[in-house]
Amino acid sequence: MQQNEQLGYGFDSATGFRLRDTSMRSPDVSCVAREKWEALSLEEQEKFAPVCPDFVIELRSKSDSLPALKNKMTKWIDNGCRLAWLIDPIEKKAWIYKPANATREVSTFDSVLSGEDVLPGFILQLSRLR
Repeated sequence: MQQNEQLGYGFDSATGFRLRDTSMRSPDVSCVAREKWEALSLEEQEKFAPVCPDFVIELRSKSDSLPALKNKMTKWIDNGCRLAWLIDPIEKKAWIYKPANATREVSTFDSVLSGEDVLPGFILQLSRLR
């Protein structure tokens, strides 16, 4: 877990979250706003935390089904995630998920993804994933 004093806490795939739909999920990368994380008890923070990250990244591997991953991304948003990226290095595409069905496909790995208002100043150059 890494902390940015102003934004929140970042996590890797070893961290799991218990969502309001009762599912338990572990994204490849996630970030939880500081206020949300610090509102949890220490005991809640040490287990599958009962909170939905504000930001997640899922990376498609060769063994992943793309339709299943897209469904997973929708579940993140339905449970309160504010920004989610599905990155597919196999097909060299990415999808940006946001509430209110604002999903869009990025069809080139020459693009730069932005953390927008969820992670201001955070960018990912997709070309670095080649």
